[in-house]
Amino acid sequence: MQVKKIMLVGGSGSGKTTLIQSLLGEKMEYSKTQALDFYDYILDTPGEYLENRRHYKSLLVSSAEYEIIGLVQDSTSIRSLYPPQFASMFSNKEVIGIVTKVDAEDSDIESAKEFLEYAGVEEIIITSAFEKKGLDRIKKILNRD
Repeated sequence: MQVKKIMLVGGSGSGKTTLIQSLLGEKMEYSKTQALDFYDYILDTPGEYLENRRHYKSLLVSSAEYEIIGLVQDSTSIRSLYPPQFASMFSNKEVIGIVTKVDAEDSDIESAKEFLEYAGVEEIIITSAFEKKGLDRIKKILNRD
């Protein structure tokens, strides 16, 4: 069974880095991703790559060596940064949706799921980096369980 690598895409503060730290069993502490950050089998992209359409080309080029693209949606956010069918730009990749911060008091999981569905994602994983919720499913998709 081939192990896979994942590239995470999401807005600034969406929980990408915290999710990675939890997946890798590292100490969870906030750090702003300033550039592409490469981890063992995960690529953490800066939020600005999604927030500024001129960086979409960077996302496409960066995705070349990753089998899975994870679109990360913060469940506490009242808006989505993903345009309609955004996932289709990664035409030859498996694209999954990852809802983060579901343990937050102001979490709205249903809205986050709708945002990801609008972006063209079929499988959506509900996660909590702190409670380790949903991490097993991500590892299974990557064949790293």
